[in-house]
Amino acid sequence: MRVVMGAQNCGFGPVAELAAVSRLLACHERVFVGDGVAAAFARANPDAFDDIRPVSGAVDALLESSDHVVSAMDADLALRAVVARRPVVMVDSLFGFWRLERPLARIHGLCESLPRTGFAAADAHLRELSPHERIVAAHLLATDSVVQNFPGADVRIAAFTALGSGPAVHPTGPIIDHSVIDRTGLPGASGEAPPEYDLLVNVGGFRNFLLDFESNNDYLLLLGRWLEDLPRDWPRFRRVLVCGGPFAGHRERTVSSAGRETAFRCLPQREVLRQVANTPAYLLAPGLTALHESLTLGRLPLALHEQHYAHVFTVRRLGGTLFGRTANRFSDVVPYDDVPEDDFAGTAALVRIAGRIRTDDGLYAAFRRSFNERVERYLALTPAQRRDGVRELRDILGGEPVASVVARIFAR
Repeated sequence: MRVVMGAQNCGFGPVAELAAVSRLLACHERVFVGDGVAAAFARANPDAFDDIRPVSGAVDALLESSDHVVSAMDADLALRAVVARRPVVMVDSLFGFWRLERPLARIHGLCESLPRTGFAAADAHLRELSPHERIVAAHLLATDSVVQNFPGADVRIAAFTALGSGPAVHPTGPIIDHSVIDRTGLPGASGEAPPEYDLLVNVGGFRNFLLDFESNNDYLLLLGRWLEDLPRDWPRFRRVLVCGGPFAGHRERTVSSAGRETAFRCLPQREVLRQVANTPAYLLAPGLTALHESLTLGRLPLALHEQHYAHVFTVRRLGGTLFGRTANRFSDVVPYDDVPEDDFAGTAALVRIAGRIRTDDGLYAAFRRSFNERVERYLALTPAQRRDGVRELRDILGGEPVASVVARIFAR
């Protein structure tokens, strides 16, 4: 069976989820289609796919020669598959996040009357929908929806069920690759070897619909300023690894000073997870996939400040947990009065906030102080408190294993 696969081009989260599903389908031919940061992740993890192709290629012809399509929050790929009359599986870790400006019934009606003569006609038919609504429409058009458990997802699942028609919705636990995370497959994960680094800072893929490595990058520049102060504030961190999409290729570097070293790298997924398992202190951008990977390894991370609006949503929904209470927030320094409840506008506001803090010495001093206070509280957690924090999140976010869900779908 040929399975065409693609992921929303927003950071590493969606494509990491896609890779987790893809590795469960290793007995089939798996063709990844994508560009940008998603394609960069796919190329860095070639064992997850049998072929990697750009979107600029003959996607429609490829879909017509496929047997099944899997889309991790890529609405356009799902729509193209529907037009090609191929069964589609939508994979989504943010099912309850997507904001609707129109009633769900209105979106459902548009899907029911969708022309299937070609992608251009179908795309025009859904033109009134916002980007979030297009993802919801892709779910309504899909054959199956694999939905990761998260507070609020159950409300949307109930709304889908009330429509009376639509995809088969499959709630699941973490959409991550347990085979990659298995401690027995991670050299040094048992703790026998000494850690290579004292601190791991994982910024994820970073690039999305607004953020980029060279533009709208105030978050990266602010983090860089804080890292320059890190040796003075935290002399215990003599070896620091900062990893993520922004440090691939020519951006990779190592900075050494006074016996301290900070390495900036974009590592393959398996190597990142080995470092998560072994590094004593772990800071991560609060994306759900990276969080689930950390929890599966039994590690409670400290959340970095929010890069985009989905991170605001995630930290807010988990605010009652130890992870949520210890998380860094830009609102520790600047009130969120001007952060709209909107993906694009909210993310743009966070970019402005990061820029203000970076360029204002008074605000930066407050940022540095609050950041260091949260690091101090995180490091002071006892092993028992960390285990309880991991268990708390596992209880909230657990569900049927994704391997069971995928096996059931593809056994039909």
